[in-house]
Amino acid sequence: MATGKIGVSTKDLFPIIKKFLYSDHDIFLREIVSNAVDASQKLKVLSQKGEFKGELGDLKVSVAVDKSKKTITVSDNGIGMTREEVEKYINQIAFSGAEEFLEKHKDDAATIIGHFGLGFYSSFMVSDKVEILTRSYKEGAQAVRWECTGDPEYTLEDAEKSERGTDIIMHVSDEESAFLEENKIQELLNKYCKFLPIQIVFGKKKEWSSEQKKQVETAEDNVINDTCPAWTKKPSELKDEDYTKFYRQLYPMGDDPLFNIHLNVDYPFNLTGILYFPKIKQNIDINRNKIQLYCNQVFVTDSVEGIVPDFLTLLHGVIDSPDIPLNVSRSYLQSDGNVKKISSHITKKVADRLEEIFKNDRATFESKWDDLKIFIQYGMLTDEKFAERAMKFMLVKNVDGKYFTLDEYKELIKGEQMDKDGQLIYLYTNDKEAQYTFVQSAQNKGYDVLLMDGQLDSPLMSHLEQKQEKTRFTRVDSDVIDKLIVKDNAATLTLTTRQCEELSGVFQSEVPTMDKVNFSVSVEALGENELPVVVTQNEWMRRMKEMSAMQGGMMSFYGEMPDSMNIVVNGNHPLVNKLVGNMEDATKEGLKSIYSDLEKAEARKAELNKAKEGKKDEDIPQADKDAMTDIEKQIETLKEQKNTILSGFAKEEKLVSQLIDLALLSNNMLKGESLTNFIKRSVSLM
Repeated sequence: MATGKIGVSTKDLFPIIKKFLYSDHDIFLREIVSNAVDASQKLKVLSQKGEFKGELGDLKVSVAVDKSKKTITVSDNGIGMTREEVEKYINQIAFSGAEEFLEKHKDDAATIIGHFGLGFYSSFMVSDKVEILTRSYKEGAQAVRWECTGDPEYTLEDAEKSERGTDIIMHVSDEESAFLEENKIQELLNKYCKFLPIQIVFGKKKEWSSEQKKQVETAEDNVINDTCPAWTKKPSELKDEDYTKFYRQLYPMGDDPLFNIHLNVDYPFNLTGILYFPKIKQNIDINRNKIQLYCNQVFVTDSVEGIVPDFLTLLHGVIDSPDIPLNVSRSYLQSDGNVKKISSHITKKVADRLEEIFKNDRATFESKWDDLKIFIQYGMLTDEKFAERAMKFMLVKNVDGKYFTLDEYKELIKGEQMDKDGQLIYLYTNDKEAQYTFVQSAQNKGYDVLLMDGQLDSPLMSHLEQKQEKTRFTRVDSDVIDKLIVKDNAATLTLTTRQCEELSGVFQSEVPTMDKVNFSVSVEALGENELPVVVTQNEWMRRMKEMSAMQGGMMSFYGEMPDSMNIVVNGNHPLVNKLVGNMEDATKEGLKSIYSDLEKAEARKAELNKAKEGKKDEDIPQADKDAMTDIEKQIETLKEQKNTILSGFAKEEKLVSQLIDLALLSNNMLKGESLTNFIKRSVSLM
């Protein structure tokens, strides 16, 4: 029996391993099983080259848990090791400058492991003692046993082992006893070893026994992995149902995907994989981290930021590449030449596939657009190259359910929806039921209205406005229809300026008070067939608030601002004209003297303003300054008196409140007590 010390340049190897190498202790099983698979594959290669003449037999890796002995054993019948190879690969770890390196990379454990090949020593994360029982495939080789208890001292001695291969026996520490549970090991094997190229066996399959009323073992091995998953095959070898089957294998509880993309590249880098477009329900982030990264079928991570373009992290599936440097910092990864090429290639393949489906089967593409668009829109917003490609197959849908490319839709509307300044106006609604009145008003004008109710529609519209000259997206309820698309032949008001001012005052006095809502009133020239009163919302401010809700940060300023709503009175509507007549009859006498006094006061103010023209403030007589103060107070008082009279009329004239409430009701803004009062008033007016 030989004893010795593991060849390292620092006595702190094992504390380093235990403290820093693995934040997730469960990775030890991946490392040990992967080593066993590697040993099996090496024997395959030697056999193919004729360097191994014996029988390969049934190559497999077995994992066993003995709860009574507190051990986990990983066994293979692969290449095995001689005494010399144990000395070389297990004991002589070149770990010079460990402490300095550790300090430099203490936040990136993967760097240490991958760089120095310390995968085997991850076993000490969960073990008080580790044994290696191994016998080389070489003819006449002597089996050996290596033991170590977690410090640099080890023992190495001859042993008895009838078959080639290696057993790694981990004596699990008390604090890590959770790893002695079969369910835990099964979970880890499913996570890390599901697609390894050599069979991984964990005990025997179990089935329900009606006699014993419990699960009992069968004679069949419990093989946990698929050694030849779909992505390792050529696209020509697979059918649509094979891709769907593989998706269900990855995500047993998920809905069937929309489309798939098969990656198969061997130059200038190696990349295989299958990506799927899943159905997205609500939240953009809900299904992130669903792409699994493998290296030669060994699971690495499901966090692929920096490898896959950001917008494609919403996809599901698998990518496998030995050319992706897995054990480096994130910043290095993002600057790596191969990674950039792989990322660009994936983006191109996605764009190619989407364009192919659009061209060859547009009907299917359209039927899945509502689920698909979030991927495409996200890509257009975050990836300039993809955005250029996506313009060919990006669709918009109108309220009638018809789909168009942007070029097709531009051609459809450019005749009717060009305003007097040459701006092409894209009208849209984000809720065709709630905004039905406005949609109908636009359609009555011969305009087409888009349905833009997706999570990313608002930022996408802003993006398109920036990219396309003389293009503006406007929601149908952001203004009256004649102002949404301003033409040269705009309607004219039949009311006088004074009538408009009085009407504005009447309606302003009855505008309800709502939390975080500011109302303004204007009288506009609309058609006789349009509604008498409508409520609109400023497009720009509303977009800012929507982006604030999505982005936060500096944009949150807008989120705190009140909604800006405009009550638009149709000055050409018969009901409004009737109201104006009632208003004049009721207020004529009371306002006559006020208007007379106002006229005189305004004339006096004009005289005083003319007298101070060209004079410095100190040159203006104090008497004139006092007179100006007095006349301004008089004007303000007279206006208050006017508003009081108009307000008094508004309170008596139920039609005012009725028209306002009808407009609010059409915008789903009439609730609680106000809604009750409206109903009662409506009954009284019948």
